[in-house]
Amino acid sequence: MSPEQDPKAQVSSADTAAEQPVAAPPTGVAAQSGAGAATAVAREPESPDVSEAAMNMNSDNQASISAGNSAAHQESTPAAASVSTEPPSLEQSAEQSADQAAEARDAAEMAESMDRMLDQFPAAEPVAEGEIFDGHVLAVTDAGVVVDVGGKFEGLVPAQEFLDSGAPIEFGPGQTIEVERLHEQRDGYVLLSHARAHRRRSWERIEKASREHTNLAGKVVERIKGGLVVDIGVRAFLPASQIELKPVHELEDWKDREIEVRVLKLNRKRGNVVVSRRAILEDELKTKRDALAGTLVEGAIVTGRVKNITDYGIFVDLGGMDGLLHVSDLVWGRVPHPSKVVQPGEEIQVQVLKFDKEKQRISLGRKQLLPDPWATVPGRFTVGTRANGTVVGVTDYGAFVQIEPGVEGLVHVSEMTWSKHAKHPSKIVKVGDAVEVVVLEMKPDQRRISLGLKQTLPDPWEAVAEKYPVGTLISGRVRNLADFGAFVEIEEGIEGLIHISDMSWTERVKHPSEKLKKGEAVEARVLKVDTQNRRLSLGMKQVNDIWAKWFGEHKPGEIVRGKVARTAEFGAFVELSEGIEGLCHISEIEERRSKGDRGDKTKMSREQRVTTVLTAGQEYDFKILKIEPEQRKISLSYRAAQKQAERQEMESFRSSRSSPNATIGDAILAKRQAL
Repeated sequence: MSPEQDPKAQVSSADTAAEQPVAAPPTGVAAQSGAGAATAVAREPESPDVSEAAMNMNSDNQASISAGNSAAHQESTPAAASVSTEPPSLEQSAEQSADQAAEARDAAEMAESMDRMLDQFPAAEPVAEGEIFDGHVLAVTDAGVVVDVGGKFEGLVPAQEFLDSGAPIEFGPGQTIEVERLHEQRDGYVLLSHARAHRRRSWERIEKASREHTNLAGKVVERIKGGLVVDIGVRAFLPASQIELKPVHELEDWKDREIEVRVLKLNRKRGNVVVSRRAILEDELKTKRDALAGTLVEGAIVTGRVKNITDYGIFVDLGGMDGLLHVSDLVWGRVPHPSKVVQPGEEIQVQVLKFDKEKQRISLGRKQLLPDPWATVPGRFTVGTRANGTVVGVTDYGAFVQIEPGVEGLVHVSEMTWSKHAKHPSKIVKVGDAVEVVVLEMKPDQRRISLGLKQTLPDPWEAVAEKYPVGTLISGRVRNLADFGAFVEIEEGIEGLIHISDMSWTERVKHPSEKLKKGEAVEARVLKVDTQNRRLSLGMKQVNDIWAKWFGEHKPGEIVRGKVARTAEFGAFVELSEGIEGLCHISEIEERRSKGDRGDKTKMSREQRVTTVLTAGQEYDFKILKIEPEQRKISLSYRAAQKQAERQEMESFRSSRSSPNATIGDAILAKRQAL
């Protein structure tokens, strides 16, 4: 007897086929009922940030999901499971014909059995194959769950279906279970599938939610590459970019969380579902924004929560929209950092300063709700008032001092010290220093106060005239060099100028760097004090005044011995003593002659005429014609000295000859004879 004719073989084959399709996939795996196509978790996203990789997840997940759904495909369309793209062979055609004949016989036997049952029990509406309905659990056996389907037969959900899903049987007698009827029987029971019923209901619910854009509740069951797997009755892919409004990096923290999602795209044939949580949040945010935008007006006072703190300000969540509270509008005055005033999550009251509906930008202010300290500043801090404050900021041009909360003034670098030598403000004060200042200028309309620090200290120039009278010998340090002289600091705040003309008695100084260096210690004598203009004239050459001694020892008319230092067109400079020079003009060098006696001398240059009489480096006698102590000038005459020497020789010759009538010629002749 062939297998087609053997009833036992038919029952055995039916049982085998029934056991395979009811094997449920792992919990949460999506399956397609009826068509029986293998499912996948991911699909192509609609939004740009859902990649093709997200549609297919990875090969491991796809394989695990498809394995569970292949059985469902065999359950709903057993014939379809054997369909091949290749043309059937003769043997396959014969087997198909035999199967169809067996099915026809089984159907006839089933119809006869149903007729007999209808005769014994009250009429009941039959349950069609593939229909989903609720049944009552009668018993739980090793074979599975026995279910009363409300007709004239009982059904069985095989235990293998629960074992394949990895979950224990949670149903007990009397409980209601949702099942789908299969076309097979086993041990006198109609085979049922709870997994297929659950999957079909899930897909119907998902498709309805996709059409109506409603939300679905689900549970995060796994983290995979690119996002999460969410169980919404089937395994759905939630891309990382669709979890929150901002990027999420710690995906592990989302496991086992119950969330609501919205279907972005689905393909039931492939079993792919892509969901989004961000879409729900965006809709909620838009609703809140629209509601908030209708109530926001400039000047309105609203309550918000501190969302984020930056160096430049605070972002406040107003309930759908974020507003920026700039650090300058946080409090009256300066704050080191906004985090010193408020903390994340803190609820604060703010005022809307500006609202741009097109750009959805809101500028907020908090200090506007606090009393303005500048309202009473002009009356309390008049010019000249002394106040105690704290340094809150130091810049290159000065320091900011807070004299009371919300009220700051600037101490310019020029008002920090009496010294003219520029110093960086950080060398004088530091942030946090307590200082005493004087109000120099008040501008309430600009909310500015100019303060002075040096005004609280004694002005050293008030006592300069008494402390350093003219002629006082002082010592100081060269602070700066200029083309015209050197500035010497005598003490803090007091500087004097040594002009290049007061650096040397004999040398002609072209630049102070020839005699001094910056930072060098130097001695000088006070020449002039101008307290009103805060000026002090100093002289370096006056420290050793050799001229005063020389002037005290000599007077006009004296004959002095000197060495010609150098010659010029107008005369010769004669060194009379170390550091002391006098000038012998050309008119005092050669003898005056009449025009007829000048001869070839008119053809000589002036300097040649000087050098023919006086030679540099040679010593000669000169007569002092004039002395000018104040200008340190001495006028000399070589010619006058020579004449005076001749007169002395003549007088000496006459006295030796006892002849008052002797002439100069006699004296010269006597001198030659003596040689």
